[in-house]
Amino acid sequence: MLTAANIFIKYGDRTLLDHINFTIGDKERIGLVGRNGAGKSTLLKVIAGNIRPDEGNIQRPTASTLGFLHQEMSIPKGKTVMDETMTAFDETKRIEKRLAEIHLELATRTDYESDAYMDLLNEMSDLDHHYHMLDGVNTQAEAEKILKGLGFKQTDFVRLTDEFSGGWQMRIELAKMLLQRPDFLLLDEPTNHLDIESILWLEEFLQSYEASVIVISHDKTFLDNVTKRTIEIELGKIYEYKANYSRYVELRTERREKMTAAANNQQKVIDQMEKTINRFMAKATKTTLAQSMQKKLDKIDRIEIEDVDTSTMNIRFPEPPRSGVIVAEVKDLSKSYGSLNVLNHVDLTIERGQRIAFVGQNGMGKTTLAKMIVNHLQPTSGEVKIGHNVHIGYYAQNQAEALDPKITLLETMENHSPPEMRTKLRNILGSFLFSGEDQDKKVSVLSGGERARLAMACLLLRPINLLVLDEPTNHLDMLSKEVLKLALMDFKGTLLVVSHDRDFLSEMADITVEFRDKKLYTYLGDINYFLEKRKLDNMRDVELATKAAATASTNGHHKELDREERKIVQRNLSNAEKKVEQLEAKISDIESQMALPDFYTKPNSQKVMDEYAKMKGELEAAMTEWMEAQEALG
Repeated sequence: MLTAANIFIKYGDRTLLDHINFTIGDKERIGLVGRNGAGKSTLLKVIAGNIRPDEGNIQRPTASTLGFLHQEMSIPKGKTVMDETMTAFDETKRIEKRLAEIHLELATRTDYESDAYMDLLNEMSDLDHHYHMLDGVNTQAEAEKILKGLGFKQTDFVRLTDEFSGGWQMRIELAKMLLQRPDFLLLDEPTNHLDIESILWLEEFLQSYEASVIVISHDKTFLDNVTKRTIEIELGKIYEYKANYSRYVELRTERREKMTAAANNQQKVIDQMEKTINRFMAKATKTTLAQSMQKKLDKIDRIEIEDVDTSTMNIRFPEPPRSGVIVAEVKDLSKSYGSLNVLNHVDLTIERGQRIAFVGQNGMGKTTLAKMIVNHLQPTSGEVKIGHNVHIGYYAQNQAEALDPKITLLETMENHSPPEMRTKLRNILGSFLFSGEDQDKKVSVLSGGERARLAMACLLLRPINLLVLDEPTNHLDMLSKEVLKLALMDFKGTLLVVSHDRDFLSEMADITVEFRDKKLYTYLGDINYFLEKRKLDNMRDVELATKAAATASTNGHHKELDREERKIVQRNLSNAEKKVEQLEAKISDIESQMALPDFYTKPNSQKVMDEYAKMKGELEAAMTEWMEAQEALG
């Protein structure tokens, strides 16, 4: 068990952690949540012993081990990925050496009743337990398994760590930590540098992890799937809930509503008592009674409702100008970096109003294609054609870091602003939670989340109808992500988002493009449809599952679907309905064009007719999928 007692930390005039207390038991799964700057990372550093609190202390068993994955980690250079990963087993060697020392000491001591002797026995027991957790493992095979789970290929194992970006180096550190299996595993934003497949693998690993896990994450789905207890930091205090993140949000709302009602009722009683006391004090015969009531009033334990930081951004994208039907066309495009081929002869058409999500493992070309669409990068071969009257807004993966640190927030906005928007800059900054003196601060003093908000604010300065966002949620807290998602749901233009955040992408995109093996694979549905389709593909495909159920039904032996199967088929049904509606609308639009007298004299009439035939085929397939899902549901 780990105990935090009376932890107090103050920076200048600001109290970050105000005498907080909690315990972490064996095999607990804890989500640490709160707004950016609330003190989550600081608390993990205190638990890890990286910083000392002004008051209070952390206590945990002497021989217990702790692993801390944080944002400022760096790994030694000059080793291969596998060699560096295998240093994880240095811990096993250290335990072996210490156990040998204890055995030698116990053999020569005779003070069997002393505290020191008992401490040695306890240390030996703890070390022995941890050693057996680590021992008996085929270390090389286990290292390979974890590296592959985190996205490394076999060919990466012999590459030097120097060749990898900071995000991939973070994965090596995470692999080492998972191999060491510490008693307390502290993870600060572990999903920031992982793709969806690696996140899914990490979730599964942590669910069966035989020790305690404390995780900070802005990935709501990850928290829901991994944690069973939530500790919230709010204005220096902590509030605990025996629930995952989604349930915590509900319980938190219920708790505040009950406390508010109780506080209001208590205040009515207090008001009534004060009126009575004032009335009695005016009469000499009732002064003693008034004083007695005052004593009772003074003893009432007042219900206090803690302050809550509910400030959120106010994002509203300007009405976009109307673009042509084809917003962007990627034709026979390939991209190589030296001898490394990332994309190989890919095609993609983006139409007005579409909402597209780019997903897939890191390094598969998502950011590369996004950069080529916005003309920040040139293809090796093939082309990207931008349609008529397309105005692009682009948020790069490193957009927040690319801001000039030497200038102020207001100067940053002025540099991105057309003349007609200059008078509105302070109001826009205010809507992104930068008010008053904050606007004259230098960018260099901003946190990662604040820089992300500033970069977002710059996107609102010009009307855009193609919005390309590459990992826009990396530095945003839960509330900010929700506000951004709602704003994007209301955005009337064409949207392309590169992201690994499942909750953020859910229901936002109607097309999901997977990047795999240098090719693009298009799914006509959101991220949930894509993940379920891929999951069932691995179990012999969604069509087989629905056809088998349909066949059983027609034979009079309808197989009852379990809850999980029914959920997946219902999702397929919903997505099929959306596809049918979208395709019918597009087909109707083309039929209207074909009905015009001069249609067949236009130079692009054959192309439109080909597209019409293709859509009819897609509609037929979507209708089949819809009917099969209906039959499967019975």
